[in-house]
Amino acid sequence: MTPAEEARSEKLVKRRGGYTFPQFFSILNVGLVLTAVSLVLFKTPNHLAFGGTSGLAILLGTAFPVLPVSVWMWVLNIVLVVLGFIFLERKTILWTAYASIALSAYTSLFEWLFPVTQSITGDLWLDLCFAVLLPAVGSAMIFDIGASTGGTDITAMILRKHTDIEIGKALLAVDLGIVAAAIIIYGPRVGLYCVLGLLGKSFVVDGFIESIRQRKVCQVICSRPREVEEYIVKKLGRTATVTFGWGAYSGKRVIILTSVLSRREAMKLRLFVRETDPGAFITITSSSEIVGKGFRGVN
Repeated sequence: MTPAEEARSEKLVKRRGGYTFPQFFSILNVGLVLTAVSLVLFKTPNHLAFGGTSGLAILLGTAFPVLPVSVWMWVLNIVLVVLGFIFLERKTILWTAYASIALSAYTSLFEWLFPVTQSITGDLWLDLCFAVLLPAVGSAMIFDIGASTGGTDITAMILRKHTDIEIGKALLAVDLGIVAAAIIIYGPRVGLYCVLGLLGKSFVVDGFIESIRQRKVCQVICSRPREVEEYIVKKLGRTATVTFGWGAYSGKRVIILTSVLSRREAMKLRLFVRETDPGAFITITSSSEIVGKGFRGVN
């Protein structure tokens, strides 16, 4: 590889390798806003407490109604942030602390803008769907950029560093405890909706994360590989791996181009290849876990 080609490759990797600070900050706050809207408009009015600091804040808001849910969010998150700064390194806790405080602030803001005390739809099932869907989308966006929504994530970070407790089981136990308390306080009807919310939250978040991360792995075998390679690099702004193969039926040497693209880029590549070489062989597969330089770090 010539120095010019190496520099061009490095430039592509850097441009595709991560988010700029404004992008990171914007995505983080959009995710937090969606989570706060869900809490104020759908969870709190229906007592849908299915885990996390928001679920605990709803329970405390019912047990001690002198303070609204948003204030309890502040109390819980501030306590967790202080514990985080005590037991964790500052650089580890910084963005998680910001997310915790920002989520509390957004909750207070929307509680003031939309003083909702009962279901806005009159349908508990519909409210549950949005109580799961909105924070799931928000959490998926936040997790995709390598951040978190704060809250009980701080507890998980502390446990991971200072104990041998399995984090997943510990957090699940806390969530189940909150749901059990909801069943006792609000009755079996609301409590069972909370159970559905807890189950649905995990599946929906995982589904959205996979959807956001999904890429297309494209392999192209054609008679004009150089043109396709230039199109991938210069037009799509991606890179490709060039390998040599052998056609079992044709008995001829072939060049195989492999590139990882977004859905839209894969569609553009397919159209270009068809126009350039109608006899080309193209395989496109989906992958939601692309790890390596230019995509997602190994850690």
